[in-house]
Amino acid sequence: MEYVYAALLLHYGKQEITEENVTKVLQAAGIQVDEVRVKALVAALKEVNIDEAIKTAVAMPTVAAPAAPSGAAAGGEQKAGAEAKAEEKKAEEKKEGPSEEEIAAGLASLFG
Repeated sequence: MEYVYAALLLHYGKQEITEENVTKVLQAAGIQVDEVRVKALVAALKEVNIDEAIKTAVAMPTVAAPAAPSGAAAGGEQKAGAEAKAEEKKAEEKKEGPSEEEIAAGLASLFG
């Protein structure tokens, strides 16, 4: 999360979001920098209009969690199916990388 904060600080200060600038901000905060994470962040933000993402993130309503099933057997079967779907979705996301909506959702968490 500190990497996203660094990028937002740079954006707010009208500075270019580069690997070097993000690294400087993190080091100034006393954070040990992971260069791979910095590169991934900068690459992901190149195609994102941060002002639009912030507007979208602020406008997004929160969604309530669905109710848990009442039956123990049904809950176990549903849980196993949900876990399998979650693992499958994670595998797909790793292949594709973060979507614009996921990036916006990440930015939304900063202001919610």
